[in-house]
Amino acid sequence: MIKSYLITATPSFMQLKKHRPAFALYRDKETSEYSFHAQNFIQICKTIPNLKAFLHQDYKLAQRLNASGVHLTSLQFDTIVLAKELGLEVIISCHSEEDVKKAEELGADYVTYSPIFSTPNKGKPKGVEDLKNLVNATSLKVFALGGIISPEHVNAVQKSGAYGFASIRYFSPS
Repeated sequence: MIKSYLITATPSFMQLKKHRPAFALYRDKETSEYSFHAQNFIQICKTIPNLKAFLHQDYKLAQRLNASGVHLTSLQFDTIVLAKELGLEVIISCHSEEDVKKAEELGADYVTYSPIFSTPNKGKPKGVEDLKNLVNATSLKVFALGGIISPEHVNAVQKSGAYGFASIRYFSPS
C-alpha cells in the first residue's frame, strides 16, 4: 500500500484525522513563531495512531520536540549526518538522480523526488516514467512530490513503485 505524506502550513486535528496520512510535515516558511506552532503540530500528531511527524529544516528543533524526523531541503545534504546522529529519521528533497544517490550515501531514510506532475513555479514535470526509473535505481524510500492532486495521480505514482506520495493540495480542503 502506498504511503501518504501530508505537507501543511496550517495543521489541524481534523485534517489529519480525515486523511489519515502515514507521514505529516509542518512546513511554514512565513511564520515568525515556527517553534510554537511546531510544538502544537507534534502534540496533534501524537494523538493520531501510527503517524510520523516531521518538521521542516530544523533538525535540532525536531529532536527537542521529539518529532519522528526532519525534512531537509535540497540545500541541506550536509545536515543528514547531524540529524541521524540525533536519532531522527531524515527525508530530503531531491530533484535529480545525483541528489538521490548523494542522499543514499549520506544515510537519509527517505527522499522526495519532484516535480512529478505540473505544479506552479516548480519547473518541467519529470513524469511517472522518470519516477519509476529513479525508484529502480535506489534503495531509498521515494516519495513522489509535485502536482499530485487527484486519485488518478496517486494511482500512477503507486504503479511506479514509489514508496509513497507527498502533497499539499491533495489534502487541502476543497
